[in-house]
Amino acid sequence: MRYRINHRTEYDYDDVVTNSFGLAYLRPRPLPWQEVRDSTVTIEPVPADSSRDLDYYGNAVTYFQVTEPHDRLAVCGSSEVDVAVPIYDTDRLAVPWEEARPAERPDVVDAWQAQDFQLNSTLVKTSADVFAYAAESLTPRRPIAEAATDLMHRIFRDFTYEQGATTVKTTVAEVLANRAGVCQDFAHLTLACLRSHGLAGRYVSGYLSTSPPPGKERMVGADASHAWAACWIPNGGWLAIDPTNDQWADDRYITVAWGRDYRDVPPVKGVIFSEAKKSTLKVMVDVEPLGLSASP
Repeated sequence: MRYRINHRTEYDYDDVVTNSFGLAYLRPRPLPWQEVRDSTVTIEPVPADSSRDLDYYGNAVTYFQVTEPHDRLAVCGSSEVDVAVPIYDTDRLAVPWEEARPAERPDVVDAWQAQDFQLNSTLVKTSADVFAYAAESLTPRRPIAEAATDLMHRIFRDFTYEQGATTVKTTVAEVLANRAGVCQDFAHLTLACLRSHGLAGRYVSGYLSTSPPPGKERMVGADASHAWAACWIPNGGWLAIDPTNDQWADDRYITVAWGRDYRDVPPVKGVIFSEAKKSTLKVMVDVEPLGLSASP
């Protein structure tokens, strides 16, 4: 499928900002199943300095500095991408989960890189409760894909999607206790479960194309950023699972960036110099399907 994505983040301040430093993760990643045909990031006011680069994990990041005094800052990303359904090697997916721990697989070329995604991170902390919850899916010698998929099913079944129930600072322990959250929380919980048993899991940020109800027109700007998780498969890449929607990621998922947790790859983050005491944030995301494509 081919998609056009527009993502606008707008900050309004109650006083003048004299200097604004920021970075944006708004340009999708080129991947074997995802071709980025075009991608631009614009900032209003026009920054005095900006650059494009790749971060430690290979994500496309845009750095900017706005020195013109302003009380409104808008960061806009626009992209066109072709996305196919990821293809996995069924034999690799069948390896017992105990043999999918990167620390136990020095024979696999990228195991050392996967190891970084097995460790605790700022927003993904393991615990005895998390370990016990995950253990119901990670039974002895169960195939890694089957175990990860069962974990995904259980999180979808056991937890309630509830906007406003959490914030970007909510911990995995709080999500587990309250049994409610949003896609970011469910991705973090999935990662904590995998990591608590020595498996590698990474946080994936992007978009999910949604269809309007039958008989209804698309509502421009009604979409939102989305987050899911991916589990490392030795010699088989990463299995992308979405506990919020209880499915493997397919050609409706547009991948922007990945990291250890949300803090690694938020759409926009930065620092301002200002006497402002208050600010408001508006985000508008539109994922427009353009029809079938011949690639990637």
